[in-house]
Amino acid sequence: MLDHCAHARYVWNLAVEQHAHWYKGRKAAPGFAEQCRQLTEARRANAWLAAGNADVQQQALRDFSRAKNAKFTSGFGEPTWRRKYVHEGFRVIGTDRVPEFEADGSPKRNTHSGKQVMARLVVVHKLNRRWAQVKVPGCGWVKFRLTRRELPKAKTFRVTYRNGRWHIAFAIIPGSIDAPGTGEVIGIDRGVKITAALSDGRKLNCPQLTVKERAQIRKHQRRAARAPKASAAKTAAYARVARLKARETDRRKDWCEKTSTMLARTYDLVRFEKLNIKNMTASAKGTVEQPGRNVRQKAGLNRAILAQGWGLLRRRTEHKAPGRVEDIPAPYTSLRCSACGWIEKNSRKSQAEFVCVSCGFTCNADENAAHNVAAGQGGIPRPRRSAGAGGVTAATSRSSAREPQPVRVGILLV
Repeated sequence: MLDHCAHARYVWNLAVEQHAHWYKGRKAAPGFAEQCRQLTEARRANAWLAAGNADVQQQALRDFSRAKNAKFTSGFGEPTWRRKYVHEGFRVIGTDRVPEFEADGSPKRNTHSGKQVMARLVVVHKLNRRWAQVKVPGCGWVKFRLTRRELPKAKTFRVTYRNGRWHIAFAIIPGSIDAPGTGEVIGIDRGVKITAALSDGRKLNCPQLTVKERAQIRKHQRRAARAPKASAAKTAAYARVARLKARETDRRKDWCEKTSTMLARTYDLVRFEKLNIKNMTASAKGTVEQPGRNVRQKAGLNRAILAQGWGLLRRRTEHKAPGRVEDIPAPYTSLRCSACGWIEKNSRKSQAEFVCVSCGFTCNADENAAHNVAAGQGGIPRPRRSAGAGGVTAATSRSSAREPQPVRVGILLV
């Protein structure tokens, strides 16, 4: 499988170099079919390339062709070089031919020839409740651990190698989760201290590394910094750090998958506060002419935000509950009282405490913001014109108070 990774990476880099050469000459670059013919000639001239699997190498060219087309259809950039030890992987197409059927159960026919359409699926055998095996070209049957109860029915799969671990991913588009039909609406306030505060009072936290694991990361980082350059000790220390950080990434992805599934199955409408995570995690280093301030502190805050998985949780919930996820503008959701609608910055006593200066309503600050998100109360309110409830004096030009806004109840009619 490492040879498959090397062959796929080599063919991909040849395609990148070829397109860069043709672009400089301002000529039309060869397409996928022409590149396959060139690959056949290259396999005849190169014994090392001919020893590899032709299907794996052609799939690398097909992936490159799709990446080139995605530049125009999806807005992605140019395909870049693949590096050894970083981009290790290859893709395999199915070999088992099975008939396809329509949604009503009738055989699917070709519109031109009238013959039944045959699909090429991946050959997968289940060994027991936890393990299965798949046939990899040139390697035979390879065991892998199942993460779902049912066997995957995919046309292709991709094998990757990173941080000393092999992964296999089957190309499957899962179906969406049906709404429960209860009409319940949930608001979610995302933060660093509490990852997701729900309007029903629950507080969900994304799992992080333990204190012992963080201490191990610092120990291995110190050893890597003191080891000689390009030595085996430096490489081994960095590999241990990478494995620990990969463990944190796996925990975050697992939590986002389980939480998004729970939200899609439990609520008819899920509302998130609209956050621009890319701008929130931008670097503060500035430029040479105008250097930034508190750069190290901002970098630590950026790492804390990215470790919560805000964006992944929002995307996976949208994938599992399409059309049932809404974004509510974030301004003033944490300063607005969910009981009376009064907006005042002094009501936010601390990170966790909210006490309304108008009606005296007391609540957890994140839970109060989640109630406002569930009710759709977001955005910049209009200026205050009169005195508020509870005997609050009229606002001056230096006050941050805003007039009460009508509170809408978050109920979805079905």
